[in-house]
Amino acid sequence: MAKLVLSLDGVVIKEVQLTKDRTSLGRRPYNDIVIDNLAVSGEHAVLQMIGAEVFIEDLNSTNGTYINGKAIKKQQLRPNDVVEIGKYKIKFLADEHMDYDKTMLLKPGEMPPSLPPRPASPSGFGGLGASAGPASIKVLNGAAAGREVPLTKVVTTVGKPGVQVASITKRPTGYVFSHVEGSQRPLINGQPMLTDGVPLKSGDVIELAGTQMQFNQA
Repeated sequence: MAKLVLSLDGVVIKEVQLTKDRTSLGRRPYNDIVIDNLAVSGEHAVLQMIGAEVFIEDLNSTNGTYINGKAIKKQQLRPNDVVEIGKYKIKFLADEHMDYDKTMLLKPGEMPPSLPPRPASPSGFGGLGASAGPASIKVLNGAAAGREVPLTKVVTTVGKPGVQVASITKRPTGYVFSHVEGSQRPLINGQPMLTDGVPLKSGDVIELAGTQMQFNQA
């Protein structure tokens, strides 16, 4: 279980367990985490849990949100990261067994692990399916073209941090694709995705940060 430890001047004020998909933080009383200080905006930031991963997003606050001393707009939290809001420090703690998956960066010259080739389905498309069976993404362009990466984690993030990042989440009924970071939304089969949590079907082509990848499911 992930939790936040809020402190001021080295004195711990409260500990908060993250149990919701969305946890708001700010000065106004309706927030999930209330920090009654003028340096904190009414609606300052929000924490989102996607699978086992936790992201924090600044909500255009007056004084900004910082992680380990660096101003951020939206960023994934790693164990022991320190979020700074005004004079308050919020330490992010997570159990060691939590399944954190590093964002797969697709850059020229960096080859993701490949999978042994497998026969294609007769139709070439597997449809939506009723369960989340084994799946992978195949890089279609760039230096890593042709490489196939297995989706073994509950949540796999892909893209280029700071530019465009998306997540593929494994659910009991299938895999869903969500936009995580970046001013522009990823493309699915050439069309910008309009909502998050889009179900993927085998053969779908996703594109982000200039890289095209095909989702394949057995």
